[in-house]
Amino acid sequence: MKLHKYLLVALACFWSAGAMAQWQWLDKDGRKVFSDRPPPQDIAQDKILKQPRFVPAARTAPADTAEEPGATAAAPATAKPASAPVASGKDKELEKKKAQAEAEEAAKRKAQEAKQAAARADNCKRAQQAKAGLESGTPMKQTNAQGERVFLDEAGRNAEIKRVQGIIDADCKR
Repeated sequence: MKLHKYLLVALACFWSAGAMAQWQWLDKDGRKVFSDRPPPQDIAQDKILKQPRFVPAARTAPADTAEEPGATAAAPATAKPASAPVASGKDKELEKKKAQAEAEEAAKRKAQEAKQAAARADNCKRAQQAKAGLESGTPMKQTNAQGERVFLDEAGRNAEIKRVQGIIDADCKR
């Protein structure tokens, strides 16, 4: 029975060891703050009243760099800009990716516009050739709705010249 009590006391002590890993600091209004997590980076090292025995490396690294020889009350001001480039570095990476995406989009648009311009130039050339052939007066054949080949009469030739001229007007703009 005594062994059972000792184990229970040992368990209670072990369980409460987590409460010893507490942080205590003064916030910007001078109030005491208790937490199991480290204080924010903008809290100066001299405002931290209590910290766990085993401090995580993430908190000690910025604090050690802020405490240079000859550092005065301006140490918190130097600690804050040290974290600022990290945040702006992410913004620079984001801006770089955004600019790269915009450049790729512009290149795609430019390539598509070049492709469309080449197609318009080809259509223009073909339409001009067709118009020249229609205006030459040589007999021209055309397939009707039943699939039969018929010669174009003067009215059909004029209608075809008008249609081809519309294509030239649309595609031959420079």
